Amino acid sequence: MAENQNIEWKESWRDEYLKWICGFGNAQGGKIYIGTDDNGVVIGVPDSKKLLEDIPNKVRDILGIIVDVNLLTQDGKDYIEICVNPSSYPVNYKGEYHYRSGSTKQLLRGAALTEFLLSKTGYKWDAVPVDGITVEDLDKESFDIFRREALRSGRMTEEDLNMSNGQLLDSLGLFEQGRLKRAAILLFHRNPEKWVTGAYIKIGYFGEGSDLRYQDEIHGSLFIQADRVIELIYLKYMKAMISYDNVTRIETYPLPKAAVREAVYNAIIHANYAALVPIQIRIHEDAVYISNDCVFPVGWTVETLMERHRSQPYNPNIANGFFRAGYVETWGRGIEKICEACKKHGVPLPEYKIHLEDIMVRFTPLRQSEVLKDQNVLLNDPLNVLLGDSLEKIVLEAIRENSHITQAQLASKLNHSERQIRRIIKELREKGIIERIGSRKSGQWIEK
Repeated sequence: MAENQNIEWKESWRDEYLKWICGFGNAQGGKIYIGTDDNGVVIGVPDSKKLLEDIPNKVRDILGIIVDVNLLTQDGKDYIEICVNPSSYPVNYKGEYHYRSGSTKQLLRGAALTEFLLSKTGYKWDAVPVDGITVEDLDKESFDIFRREALRSGRMTEEDLNMSNGQLLDSLGLFEQGRLKRAAILLFHRNPEKWVTGAYIKIGYFGEGSDLRYQDEIHGSLFIQADRVIELIYLKYMKAMISYDNVTRIETYPLPKAAVREAVYNAIIHANYAALVPIQIRIHEDAVYISNDCVFPVGWTVETLMERHRSQPYNPNIANGFFRAGYVETWGRGIEKICEACKKHGVPLPEYKIHLEDIMVRFTPLRQSEVLKDQNVLLNDPLNVLLGDSLEKIVLEAIRENSHITQAQLASKLNHSERQIRRIIKELREKGIIERIGSRKSGQWIEK
């Protein structure tokens, strides 16, 4: 049997293997076999009886837990089996916290250690109570947003919402021993950064490389951020591409709004706010990046994310608030919905990258040529992308009838001022539709 999540093979005993026992105790438990090679073949240990006494004592004295140590024999060779049960409290080796993940041992540090210690004590980070703040300190607009969205989504009825703010918070499970949880502060306080620095969203539009063209920051409660961020992105940072199907004007954004919304809300829900780093949205012409600090579930990979998986929010109280408001689901379907929206819109599936303490998703937007192609607009005929009976279209049709016509003649023929005609000609030139060859009087118009 190969080494796996619950089995480790060792040729001989070393005191450093107490770290492996610590890792098993902090995870799902497991077994260590002393006197076997890397393939699990028994090679025996010469001091098996001494180890039967030493190992349990060292584990008890250094790790503070009890393990079963058994003497086994195969083909006349003795080897040791150490059985480690999962511990209900954190186990440390000389102040270090180790954790078994897959077939490896990890030393927990930083945010991962904080999350581990909180989970072992029965707390999540967003469930820790905060002193010195009351329901009256929270923000009216944030409650209004929640009630509006919860009613619109049907997740709560008007009768459910016809209660005081304090009763509403209690129904959402946002009290702990009479005190508001961190989640309540983040969801409903006007300035949650007073307690959690970095609890906001940064958006930037970039040119080539690191060239930052312009940026915005969205502050306020998480409900205020959720209410404003998507509209800001699509009104200021993503311009709709305009095309026409005969006289019908079609506006197509580079990315599906449903996919971007889901990705941003996922970042808000799963962010590790203890890292004090804001959610960051970088928008380029050819890519959009959404990143947030996070503590990834142990053993999860990019492949786990892209497969169907159960919902495991890092901030369950915040996630519950967003679910009740109708912003998200609770079935772990977020990425699945993002992929479906991207397929329907005709853009590539999102690409996820997991770094040491953050996760980033990359979207690839549509380009103008792809939009026109997908909508079956005839690119070789500019009349199909000009608005109905607009003056641009009328001027182009007149030029097609007489390519030698002058601007003065156009003005007279169409009964418009020369100033208007000059403006239209300029617009058609800037769009790359026409060009003038030769002089103003004797030249002619050509379509590019």
